[in-house]
Amino acid sequence: MKNRNLPNGTRDEFGTRAEIKETIQERLFKLFRDRGFNRLTTPILEYADVFSPLNLENVRPYQLLDEQGEALVLRPDLTLPVARMMSTTGIEVPAKWYYGGDVFRLNKQLSGSYNQVTQAGIEIVGYAGLKGEWESLAIAVQGCEINAVKDLTIELSDARFVDAVFAQLPLADPTKQALKQALFDKDLTRYQQLAQSLANTAYQPFISEWPWLFGAVDLVMATVKTLPDQEQLQPILTDLERTVQFIEAQTGDLTVVLDLSRPTPQSYYTGMAFRGYTQSDADYLFSGGRYDKLLTSFQKVQEPAVGVAFDVDALADRAAGPVDVVQTLLYFEPEQWSVAEAALKKDPNATLCLADSLAEAQAIARSQQMTLVNLAANQEVGA
Repeated sequence: MKNRNLPNGTRDEFGTRAEIKETIQERLFKLFRDRGFNRLTTPILEYADVFSPLNLENVRPYQLLDEQGEALVLRPDLTLPVARMMSTTGIEVPAKWYYGGDVFRLNKQLSGSYNQVTQAGIEIVGYAGLKGEWESLAIAVQGCEINAVKDLTIELSDARFVDAVFAQLPLADPTKQALKQALFDKDLTRYQQLAQSLANTAYQPFISEWPWLFGAVDLVMATVKTLPDQEQLQPILTDLERTVQFIEAQTGDLTVVLDLSRPTPQSYYTGMAFRGYTQSDADYLFSGGRYDKLLTSFQKVQEPAVGVAFDVDALADRAAGPVDVVQTLLYFEPEQWSVAEAALKKDPNATLCLADSLAEAQAIARSQQMTLVNLAANQEVGA
């Protein structure tokens, strides 16, 4: 083998890191099951067309061809395979699924991001009401709590807000599109140039603050309410306000902020979106939202859907390592297997030594700083 190095953006995981991630996933899966979700697994390989609705501006999928020359990809997302499965199996809705696994995304070189990320999440299909968002957020909060996340901040946005505002602005469509792009790009020079045509209108107070429409709920809402026309916005604002109240009623150390000046995380989002982080973390710990048109990528019938996914790697990065415990190494003769099994059950920190000689067992115990128990002599030997 000429090249034994790993592909860029991947890593081997073993020992403490692997154990931490496994523990986090087990906690999350138990939470999902306890709330009535059913397990779903989908293939790592999917046809590339499955992910056509995905916005991958800064990343791209790993691609290959099958024997017929059809384009395949290593899944860069776990939500779209759920939609594909629902459309091809004829499972009746409503349905509540949970999943876990790795996604693969080729990030830009030198970005510092891994191309392989482990996720665990839930999808709720068939419920159109706000209860779907609240269930997702309740799970997000509890998932962080059981993994000892402190000082959680939840960021809310809504895919409908930007278009609802632009719909009422007295601007030509090309100008609206250019202004929206400048807003999303945070190109303030371009944004201010395009916004000049609204300088002497009732929209000017809001437009001048829009690029910075992020932060405390009260301040953001006060700016939004300077808009002269609230009719189209009112359902969106009501949902956000009710959801803020719902989140703040949850247990835990929580802060809620609004961001109404950025694009949605994915183009298939149709309503509220949410992400969670702490001040000490660079990555989002979870993200999710509503995507009621997702299944229309695979079928004619539209079904409402909402979900949330945890970044298991981000949770693992901030998790405390396990407390060091001196392990017990059990040396025994082959005919003592049942004795060794009995000793193993009594000591949760024990492991069987499979060495053929006591001298070899003693060397292993010394090198790994373990306590050696010689069952063959029924006595403890210092490591």
